Amino acid sequence: MIGLDAIFLIVIIIFSAIIHEVMHGVAADKLGDPTARYAGRLTLNPIPHLDMFGSIILPLVLVLSHSSFFFGWAKPVPYNPYNLRPGRFSEAIVAGAGPASNIVIALIGGLIIRSGLLPTGNDIVFLIVVVNVMLCIFNLIPVPPLDGSKVLAALLPRALSGSYEGWRARMEMNPFLGIGIVLLIVFLAGGAFGNLIYALASAIAGV
Repeated sequence: MIGLDAIFLIVIIIFSAIIHEVMHGVAADKLGDPTARYAGRLTLNPIPHLDMFGSIILPLVLVLSHSSFFFGWAKPVPYNPYNLRPGRFSEAIVAGAGPASNIVIALIGGLIIRSGLLPTGNDIVFLIVVVNVMLCIFNLIPVPPLDGSKVLAALLPRALSGSYEGWRARMEMNPFLGIGIVLLIVFLAGGAFGNLIYALASAIAGV
């Protein structure tokens, strides 16, 4: 039987992943692409965003296996890069908006803990901080289709960005390969990954 703590953790993962995806759509909308808005994805209603494997099955497996790290994802919010305002960084801004939203949530949680506003709820708030730090770091891994690949492509010098963009385009034709590589990296380095997440979360929360 799944305990209340496990259910609460899964709910945190789901809603943090949903906010992450919604912010991709908000950023794209602000930069001229209304695709997500027309698709009804600029909403915090979980139903349009839930991915059966990434939002439910994987978080459930990690929680029940007492994994040292937790992550998940919602359905990617659709956007059309050709509608974005011209500029080298437009697509990177859309990609970075998701991880940025998670770190903002983590920072808000850290401020709540440091201020002592909820002295009896610090454990819950700290869990929110941990999950959102995890989602931020995980999604910034520069392997397609994760957000970090688009951010890195915009930041690389032009001499390197062409080769990287070519590799990224080939990887995005088979997103399951990219996700498989990322999951393999995370599982092989699970302990170190978990330690990094908890260290950053503790620094944010001051615990």
